Amino acid sequence: MYEAMANAPLGDDVLGDDPTVIELETLAAEMTDKEASLFVPSGTMSNQIALAAHCERGDAILIEEEAHILYYEVGAPALLAGVVSWTLPSNRGAMDPEQIKRRILKRDLHTPGTALLCLENTHNRAGGAIIPLETMEAYRGIADLHGIKIHLDGARVFNAAVALGVPVHDITRCVDTVSVCLSKGLRSPIGSVLCGPTELIDKARIWRKRLGGGMRQAGILAACGIVSLTKMVDRLAEDHARAKNLAGAIGGIPGISVDLETVETNMVLVTTEAPATDWQVWLKQEGLLCFPVGANRLRLVFHGDIDDDATSRAIQAFRTVSDRTHGPRGIIGMLGTK
Repeated sequence: MYEAMANAPLGDDVLGDDPTVIELETLAAEMTDKEASLFVPSGTMSNQIALAAHCERGDAILIEEEAHILYYEVGAPALLAGVVSWTLPSNRGAMDPEQIKRRILKRDLHTPGTALLCLENTHNRAGGAIIPLETMEAYRGIADLHGIKIHLDGARVFNAAVALGVPVHDITRCVDTVSVCLSKGLRSPIGSVLCGPTELIDKARIWRKRLGGGMRQAGILAACGIVSLTKMVDRLAEDHARAKNLAGAIGGIPGISVDLETVETNMVLVTTEAPATDWQVWLKQEGLLCFPVGANRLRLVFHGDIDDDATSRAIQAFRTVSDRTHGPRGIIGMLGTK
């Protein structure tokens, strides 16, 4: 990526003439089977631009209750797009199509009309869970029947495609727009692409400018995105394998548990008996950084910088902490609790 950055031909992306950005956007559109795409600084900006471009102020969106768009984007749907968010429960990120049908509203004097269905695949707070292809296809049928659009927060959609063994366009053909993160597992330092119909991407470009996302010689960053899409997709399988390896190795350790059936891609959710924040501190003392996502839940995320050696050291960190806290001489062990 450093080499690609150093050799990238540059222009001015705000004026639309940066050749490296154009190459990235063309590549992303082709891979997702969309007419056009737009390079933006972040996945949050990409998602919120999509909502604003799809919807009018006062429209309603349907969205899973723990979706990143709602949970981690600081109320932006209400603030920027001005939409009403109707939330639905899910089974590990996959909403029930029948519930979606019942929640679609027609615009009238009293109610906001449902304009957009928002999906997340893979689902962050569900631990990198994949929405099955047949469920994605069911969503498409419902949207077409009721005349609404679908936006996919596909920050990790390539993880879903690799795990399913299908090209990414098999997933993205079910949606009108998709936001793809080029960082995370695809290893770019920054950036996402929003892919969709040309007319909507033209509107999205205006929204990007409004939000301060227009960048000048952005080809320096887009060059990394090209490397991500051409060289980093297949290696995502390595992250998935290491996640499963770690989950299997630590699942029986005293003080924690892991549901192995939920480890589908590059994330592992660990349930802790002691507060997750305590485990976070204990693991940090052993050189392992992780993130609490609940009172008794840690999230571990694998990416290209976590190799087999690092995975082994992470497993050992859990064992060391467990021995220290839950062993016969550990604090919890001496209290007589498991």
